[in-house]
Amino acid sequence: MADESGLSPFVFACQGGLVLDQSTFVMQPGMALELENFEPDVQGGYRRISGYSKWNSNIVPQDASASEKVLMSAHFNNKVIAARGGKIHEAGKTGSWTQIDTGRSNAGKYTHFRYNLGGTDFIIWADGANRATKYDGTTVTDLTGTGAPTDPAFVTAYKNAIFLAGHSANPEEVIFSAPYTDSDFTAANGAGSVKVDSRITGLFPFREALYIFCEERIFKLVGNTIADFVLQPVTREIGCLNGFTIQEFAGDLVFLGPDGLRTVAGTERIGDVELGTISRQVQERFTGLSNVDEFDSVVIPDKTQYRLFFSDANITRGNTKGLIAVRKGDTYEYSDLRGIAPSSTDFVVVQGESIILHGGFDGYVYRQEQGVAFDGNNVTGKYRSPDLTMGDAGLRKSFQRVILNYAPEAAVNADLFVRYDYESPNAPRPAAYPFDTTTAVAIYGSSVFGTATYGGQSNPLVRQPIEGSGFAVALRVNDRGTSAPYSLKGFQLEFEAAARR
Repeated sequence: MADESGLSPFVFACQGGLVLDQSTFVMQPGMALELENFEPDVQGGYRRISGYSKWNSNIVPQDASASEKVLMSAHFNNKVIAARGGKIHEAGKTGSWTQIDTGRSNAGKYTHFRYNLGGTDFIIWADGANRATKYDGTTVTDLTGTGAPTDPAFVTAYKNAIFLAGHSANPEEVIFSAPYTDSDFTAANGAGSVKVDSRITGLFPFREALYIFCEERIFKLVGNTIADFVLQPVTREIGCLNGFTIQEFAGDLVFLGPDGLRTVAGTERIGDVELGTISRQVQERFTGLSNVDEFDSVVIPDKTQYRLFFSDANITRGNTKGLIAVRKGDTYEYSDLRGIAPSSTDFVVVQGESIILHGGFDGYVYRQEQGVAFDGNNVTGKYRSPDLTMGDAGLRKSFQRVILNYAPEAAVNADLFVRYDYESPNAPRPAAYPFDTTTAVAIYGSSVFGTATYGGQSNPLVRQPIEGSGFAVALRVNDRGTSAPYSLKGFQLEFEAAARR
């Protein structure tokens, strides 16, 4: 038996997420220099994300052109409401799409809000070019009452009233209905309006306030009715670039500001200084982003996860990027997204089940968190550790093996790479070591695929002999795109001390 008495172990857990604002010399070992299509797992580690599949196998019917994107994908009464061109349709998971509204001209991207009035469930939507419209599952009704705006872009509800904003006649005005009605906008009955001094980019009710996001300002409206509504400034120096990035997430409101992702609480508490930004560790992902109009976002509630999509009609689905943010304790962990290109999004929790939707530039509606592929396209994941010196950058180490701890959900098909000395061209570059289900089975001495992979042992250990030496080492995992999701939990590197530089 080989003498292993001189081997030193170096163990680290995968935690901290993607970090791009630190030198690898000071990064914690569990952080990642590359983390694409792996999500920081709420149960620890980095999980290869799930795929998505079509909500309904039929394309949403086009209006005038096959190039029309899905402008709205909203879940309501166990169906999806989808807008394309000047028409709106609904469908369940099977069967054809049924047209419920038509005649809308020059419609933009829709906002929508679900509410209950007098015991009846409604959904209301606005597109920035036509009347706001409500739907109860049977009847579509435009909001045409006196005082209602003709072309609002944003709609929500707050304190038992409907709030509309973003209309062309006055893009700095918010108009609200009388209490306990969605169609009466007469001042005598309690309807009214408030005006701000910057173009409105989004509305969002949160706790006991309605937040009004503008290009260069943020305000909040507090109170119960027109009698006691008070408009208060949150900040006059920072605004929201895109209202579709505003989400309630992890007990706060997250939105895209000019300096990255921010939270309302952080902005209120700290003012407009950089400390209000929560995305500093991935700030370079926002550098140079100028066309943010088509960006979108969604929340996955059971994962405490926020997804931001850098959607662009001129970029193919496979090249569309984005970010995942996961709240862990009082910090955020990030990773990159690639291959999801929403033109609209929605999420809802129905009887404890999270339903995550997005409409595509191709005319289909998709449900996220489904299966192992992006509607038949491979989900390729990438992980790279920092360059690890084991506390001594001047000592050459001769590496003997890597022990990988992971949690599979089904078959895994990936490669493990070991790279030395900051991937210098003069450093050893061993060939890929297969990291797949067959390897995991062999460790437990069983030829029964199901038992060893997902039977008794939930977190297998892959004990992989490796070769090479260097002053620093980095580990890569490249998913081949045919794996089911799995979570990388941690690594142990075993090495012998060699010469000192």
